[in-house]
Amino acid sequence: MTPESLARAVARDRRPAPAEADAASRYVRLWVEPEAIGADRVPAFVLILHTRGCYWADQKGCSMCGYAKDTLGRSATPAELASQLTRALGHYRGEPYVKIYTSGSFLDDREVDPESRAGVVRAFAGSARRLLFETLPEFATDANVAPLREAFRGELEVALGLESTDPVVLAKYVHKNAPPSEYLAAGDRLRALGVRAKAYLLLKPPYLSESESVDDVVRSIGEASGHFDALSVNPVHIQNGTVVEWLYRRGRYRPPWLWSVVEALRNGAPVRGAARLVSFPTAGGLPRGPHNCGRCDARVLAALEAASLDQSFGALDALDCACRTTWSAARDLEPLGVEA
Repeated sequence: MTPESLARAVARDRRPAPAEADAASRYVRLWVEPEAIGADRVPAFVLILHTRGCYWADQKGCSMCGYAKDTLGRSATPAELASQLTRALGHYRGEPYVKIYTSGSFLDDREVDPESRAGVVRAFAGSARRLLFETLPEFATDANVAPLREAFRGELEVALGLESTDPVVLAKYVHKNAPPSEYLAAGDRLRALGVRAKAYLLLKPPYLSESESVDDVVRSIGEASGHFDALSVNPVHIQNGTVVEWLYRRGRYRPPWLWSVVEALRNGAPVRGAARLVSFPTAGGLPRGPHNCGRCDARVLAALEAASLDQSFGALDALDCACRTTWSAARDLEPLGVEA
């Protein structure tokens, strides 16, 4: 099976059946996590709204993304979105950083209608200092962003899944819907509108070796830094119903080592320019997430979090474990097609 046919076969099974009204009135999940605004460490309120999710997932989807399984299978009505927001606000405790996710694009009218978008943003306008949401580049327009800037008194931050600045990696391995140039241009547009722009960079998409993926991320950091205010290195974790999971179940993919995340930050920090560089690995230390040997994972993850929050990467140099030799040997063997 070719990568192209595999991607389309997985996409056919990705979307759930349309949800009933009761499910549509409830958000997917919320939690509070550590973050930073400038030099200040702050708590961040994270909310995943229940929407139809990313339109691209219906057509082909990204090779590592299984978030379509958390969607409604249809568009949410304004009343359903309002109910989700009301339920979520009952848990909000004035956290200064708010992150709103939709398993797709917050600025896509098919996921969140314009009036509901403004309502979500307005709900946090009196207390949050910064509010983040995600979008694909084609929706990052003045027409979509301007009403939100008017509704929110604080700082808006828009995140885009750039993943890589290499067109081949983006099109053939990640299966994105647009080339890197469109993501970079969207970052420029957002900043010109007075909005913070953030880019996600993917560590170890399928078909790249561990070494190649680190090199790709570091190069992407340097090439994207002038277009974004923040860059987040996101190591792949294996989600259900994805190309990556298909490969993983057949022994053809290993999630990235945490040592590779460390190296990506250490080598990326000198070329990041003025952009903030962070990494908060999802499912870190778990078998289906980025992990080392198990003995050092918690310590390495804590160091990655501290470096990301404080923007001080020197302490990463002191990290060590016996498994680092295994990681290094595995990378040396990759050109021979041997998995250590």
